[in-house]
Amino acid sequence: MSDNQSIQAAVAQGKLLNSAAQTIEAFRQAKLPQWASLSIDELIAQEAWQELNDRFYRFLEFGTGGMRGRTMGVVKAKAETGTLSGLGSPEYAAIGSNMLNDFTLIRAVIGLYRYTAKVLVQRSVTTKPRIVIAYDVRHFSKHFCELAASTWVKLGGDAFIFTDPRPTPQLSFSVRWLGAHAGVVITASHNPPHDNGFKAYFDDGAQVVPPHDTGIVKEVDLVPLSETTSFLIKDISKVTLLSEEADKAYLAVASQSVLDTHVIKRAKLSVIFTNIHGTGGVHGPALLKQFGALVKSVPEQAAFDPNFPTVKSPNPENAEALSRAVALAEKENADLVLATDPDDDRMGCAVRNRTGKMELLTGNQVGALLVDYRLTRFKELGIIPKQGSKNVCIIKTFVTTSLQDAIGHAHGVKVINTLTGFKWIASKMRAYEVALQKAMGPAFRYDEITLAEKARLHLEHSTFFAFGNEESYGYLPNDLLRDKDGNAACLMFAELASWVKDRGLTVPEYLDQIYLKYGFYLEGTINLYYEGASGNAKIKRIIDSYRSQKPQVFGSIAVTQFQDFGREVILDADGDQIPKQDLYVVSLANGATFAARGSGTEPKMKFYLFAQAKAASLEALPSVKATVKLELEQLKALIESDARLRAES
Repeated sequence: MSDNQSIQAAVAQGKLLNSAAQTIEAFRQAKLPQWASLSIDELIAQEAWQELNDRFYRFLEFGTGGMRGRTMGVVKAKAETGTLSGLGSPEYAAIGSNMLNDFTLIRAVIGLYRYTAKVLVQRSVTTKPRIVIAYDVRHFSKHFCELAASTWVKLGGDAFIFTDPRPTPQLSFSVRWLGAHAGVVITASHNPPHDNGFKAYFDDGAQVVPPHDTGIVKEVDLVPLSETTSFLIKDISKVTLLSEEADKAYLAVASQSVLDTHVIKRAKLSVIFTNIHGTGGVHGPALLKQFGALVKSVPEQAAFDPNFPTVKSPNPENAEALSRAVALAEKENADLVLATDPDDDRMGCAVRNRTGKMELLTGNQVGALLVDYRLTRFKELGIIPKQGSKNVCIIKTFVTTSLQDAIGHAHGVKVINTLTGFKWIASKMRAYEVALQKAMGPAFRYDEITLAEKARLHLEHSTFFAFGNEESYGYLPNDLLRDKDGNAACLMFAELASWVKDRGLTVPEYLDQIYLKYGFYLEGTINLYYEGASGNAKIKRIIDSYRSQKPQVFGSIAVTQFQDFGREVILDADGDQIPKQDLYVVSLANGATFAARGSGTEPKMKFYLFAQAKAASLEALPSVKATVKLELEQLKALIESDARLRAES
């Protein structure tokens, strides 16, 4: 039986999706390199229909973090595996329209280039489209970076790349610093080792939002697969390699995240740092040492390694990923553990409590601590008014703890809630920058003024961005770059921990003071993973059923309000309309709430749970914490059970 007959039979038997069959045929007609054609033939010969479905049922889409996908299949073809590299990378990224490989990457670059060029024409800009590209430590990251830059230059643009892995926040900054029109980071953040990604940025240094994201996707969709083959051979002879000057410029900005430049050294803060094999090791330890921290890195996790061999997942949200750092901190009697993810935009930490044990903090707890500390210090330093101001804001996502809303309002500042993804936080920052630029005139150089001057001008003409964060361990102290920054987060938290230590407290004690003042808030998450084409269908069933069959009750707890962000008009604190998205926020009769959404970067359905209660005294706080925790765990089980039923219905 020929390959075509095998495919037709598999479709007829329901083993192969028709969409996958059509895309496979398009690939086979596209004059692919020999290894790619042989790989498809191998999988057909093996009758690996589920693998072919997962690889070909769609083209990779842009989500909240851009485009991510597997670079290695579950079932691997010998032709694509070829000769492994020293770190175990296959010779070629796996073939497939739903994989991140040379073909899908080139399509994305072509689409991004053509969209950027059109925008420049609309703006009457006559310079070549300029892009900056960075990459992390993952399989194929450097190759994809060079291939993207080569493609961009062949299309007629100018491209700048780093010679070694660099953090995502440095790319965000470098777009602004170089006056580039677009940027890309080759990374899959904390995803498993078999994944990689393409994070697209625009001229403000932020990830793309409407209309740019949909505009880019439309341009990508217009690129025929056959066009990609002429870009497969890399040529970076005309690509500009960035020098140490780029590092120095970024480090100068990252250093500005510190408000008290002496407290870390004064407190003699001892830190155990781990980059979990990722790009946080490029700048993180040096920045901490610059301000006087006593830093030791976890030696077995310091080297770049795309396999992340010492952890189940290179995600600082997971306790297991910090276990080696915590063990070293216990041995060394260190004050603080700081950990960053592979592309260094997230930070996790552990702190020493009053009993002398290391205690992990959640992203919601870290965010709340930093919000309270930084607003307090901004007032003490005279950067914002002591009574607060409606022209000062903190920005967070709807799925980040409401404790920050309470803290912000108590400090007299505006609290802006956005959709999930730091690009939405950056979009608000851009609006505030544009408003100030308009007030000051075209000669005004926004990025060249001091923090105090920026605050003064924003207070008079716009809104001053004091802090931004999301519950998934992402924090940003200022708007000199437009994505969450693991390096700045490490510095900010080291400063906070030093300030607390200077006062004879522990960080958990400071957090309890916050709970007593504003209420105890507890959060939880549910992550339901569904891989491949069948998994995508299950996620869609959950999302669709929440809209068509709204939940009414969970156990004995009635639903009191259901917000559908995809259908309702919802405004933020500025009066701006929140873009439509399949996000649901459900309020319950017991005072708890939860949010439900599909992940934009991973094959999973996510639920965010929130509960709170007041504690009358420090003595009553442990009992309140236990009660709220039990209520949240019971609710979590009910929501998860309901979601799994919806996925299969």
